[in-house]
Amino acid sequence: MILLVGTGLFLSFKLSIIQLRGFSHALKVLFGVYDKDSDPGEISHFKALVTALSATIGTGNIVGVAAAILMGGPGAVFWMWITACVGMATKFTSCTLSVRFRTIDEKGEAHCGPMHFIEQGLGPQFKWLAVLFAFFTIAASFGIGNMFQINSIVAAANGLINGHASEAVGAFCSIGGIIVVVLVGLVILGGIKRIAMCASFLVPFMCAFYILAGLAILIKNYTLILPGIQLIFHSAFTAPEAVSGGLLGGVIRAGVARGLFSNEAGLGSAAMAHGAARTNEPVREGLVAMLGPFIDTIIVCSITALVIVCTGAYEITTVKGQLTAAAFEAGMPGTGWLVSIGTILFAFSTIIAWSYYGDRAADYLFGAKAVPVYRIVYLCCILLGAVRSLDDVINFCDAMNGLMAIPNLIALILLSGTLKELVTDYFKRNPL
Repeated sequence: MILLVGTGLFLSFKLSIIQLRGFSHALKVLFGVYDKDSDPGEISHFKALVTALSATIGTGNIVGVAAAILMGGPGAVFWMWITACVGMATKFTSCTLSVRFRTIDEKGEAHCGPMHFIEQGLGPQFKWLAVLFAFFTIAASFGIGNMFQINSIVAAANGLINGHASEAVGAFCSIGGIIVVVLVGLVILGGIKRIAMCASFLVPFMCAFYILAGLAILIKNYTLILPGIQLIFHSAFTAPEAVSGGLLGGVIRAGVARGLFSNEAGLGSAAMAHGAARTNEPVREGLVAMLGPFIDTIIVCSITALVIVCTGAYEITTVKGQLTAAAFEAGMPGTGWLVSIGTILFAFSTIIAWSYYGDRAADYLFGAKAVPVYRIVYLCCILLGAVRSLDDVINFCDAMNGLMAIPNLIALILLSGTLKELVTDYFKRNPL
C-alpha cells in the first residue's frame, strides 16, 4: 500500500498534478486531433486506450468492487478513489516511458513495456529487475487476466441459465471453459491488431451498457445517493469490528487492493498496450493512458459501488460473486441479469487483452518463438480457472499483482527525472 499510493503521490507532485492540468489535452489527443498515419506504431491512440481498458474494465468493476465492500465496508470505496486519483499519475508515467523506450522491428511490431524501459532507461545493470517484471507479468496474466475472469464468466453464465442462487457444477464449468477457449483463441492468435479491433468494438458497447443500467437504478433511487456518499466518506476513516479486528488498515487495504485490481495503475500492464500506439510523442500517449483509471474506477466502479451501498445489499448478501447482481435486483427488480451479461462481456475482453501483455513478456524473456507456446499455455489456463474456487483464484491474483507492481514502481521512481524532462519539453512545444 505504501509503495503503490506513495509512488502515485510522489509522481503527482513531481509532475505538478498532471491529472488535472493535462486532462483536457488528453481528451483532444484521444479524439484524434493529433493523429498522423505516418507516425510509428501499430494502433491509434483510441485503440490503444480501449485495448488497455478492455484489460482493466473487467470483473474487477463488478466482483472486485463487491469484494472491497464486503472486506472493508463502504469506506473501502473511498480508498479505491484515492488509488485511482494517484494512479492516474502512475499510469501516465509508465505509458510515457513505454513509448519513449520502445523499439519497432522490421515488421512494424512494437516491443515495449516496463521490461524494456527498465533495461534501456536504467541501463543493463538493472536487467535483472526487467527480467523479474516480465516473469511476474506472465504469472499475473494467468491470474488476474485469465483464471479470475473465466471463473466469473462461468458463474455469470450459470446464474443466467440456472438462477443466481445455484452453484455451477463441474460439467457446466468445463463446457463453459472449452467454449471460451475457442472464442479467445480465435482472437488472440491474430496479435495486437485483432485484439485492438475486437476491443474497440466491445469496450465502448459494454461500458455504455453497464453505465446506463447503473445510472437508471441510481436515478430511480436518487434519494439514497447522498446518504450513500456520506456513508462512504464516514466509513473511510472508521472500521467496523468485522473488518480486520476493527482496524482502519483493513478498510484501506481492501480499497487499495481492489483499486489496483480494478484499474491496474502501478502494475505496468497498460504500458504494453499504449506502447504500441501510433505516435512519435511519448507524453501524448501517456496523457491518453491517464484517462484509464478515471474511466475505470472513478466512473464505472463508482456506479457499482453506489448501487451496492445505496441499496444496502452488502448487509444482506455476503457472497462476492452475487452481491452486485443482488444490488441491481434490489434497486430495480428484473435487472440482475444485466450484471451477468456485463460480467461475461467485461471478463471476455479482459482475457483477450491480458494475453497480449503476457506474450510481450514471453517475447522479452525468450524471443518471438516463445509467443505461440505462451498463447497455448494461456488458453489451457482458461480451463483450469473455470473449475477452481473464486477465493483461491483471488488470493493468487493479489500475490501476483503485488509481485508485478514492485519492480515497475521502483523503475518509475528512478526514471522520474527523465520523465520530468520529457513533460517539460512537450508542454513547451504544446502549451495547454
